[in-house]
Amino acid sequence: MSMRPDDHRRKWDKDEFERIATERLKAELEEEEERDKKKAPPVKRELLKQRDYKVDLDSKLGKSVVITKNTPTSQSGGYYCNVCDCVVKDSINFLDHINGKKHQRNLGMSMKIERSTLDQVKARFSLNKRKLEEKKRDYELDTRLREAAEEEARLKELRRERRRDKKRKIQETEDPDDTPAQSELAQIMGFSGFGEYQVTAAEDENWMGDTLQETRVKRQLEDFDSDDATPDDQEPGFWDRVVKVALRLFNKFIEWLNSS
Repeated sequence: MSMRPDDHRRKWDKDEFERIATERLKAELEEEEERDKKKAPPVKRELLKQRDYKVDLDSKLGKSVVITKNTPTSQSGGYYCNVCDCVVKDSINFLDHINGKKHQRNLGMSMKIERSTLDQVKARFSLNKRKLEEKKRDYELDTRLREAAEEEARLKELRRERRRDKKRKIQETEDPDDTPAQSELAQIMGFSGFGEYQVTAAEDENWMGDTLQETRVKRQLEDFDSDDATPDDQEPGFWDRVVKVALRLFNKFIEWLNSS
């Protein structure tokens, strides 16, 4: 390339620089092709699945923890995610994190869900129907058990009432058997009847007076036997008092027999 002596401007060889640019571009294309060949295939992620465990949010509730500079990250304050190796300070943000895109990608899942088929929908309906029938069956079982307990209590009360009626009938049948014997004994002794005599309150209060009166009657009877006197010679109402004393003594004897 010829240059004039008085021309001081810098000159470029266009053909040479074009050749250099072409070689550089060719080298870049070859490098990119090699990189594409060595590039790993895309990761096929699983569809989003339901969590099969319960998230622990209450184990550290209300507890105090001493944290130092040597405390591991998993034991520091807040909620630790062992998948992403990070700590979240509150439960709301922790739930947002484990349900987020970054956490699901670290688990190897995408944010896409599986589309349910017709068989899966029918199976779910059958499962829900079966659970509803089980709940209804449990309710009917509780009702039947309660009704059975009430029926058993009613039968027990009925049997108890029958036993009471039976005892009452036995007592009613036993009492008339004693009455003829008492009446026969009264006839033998020459009295008209004394089986249903009851002591009144006034007689109970005057028991001591009646006892003294009985002693007096006995003495009068002894005087009558000794003097061979007649009943007309005694004071009025004498035999009435004798009969009254005899009745009281006989009633006491009958009560003693019944109690023994």
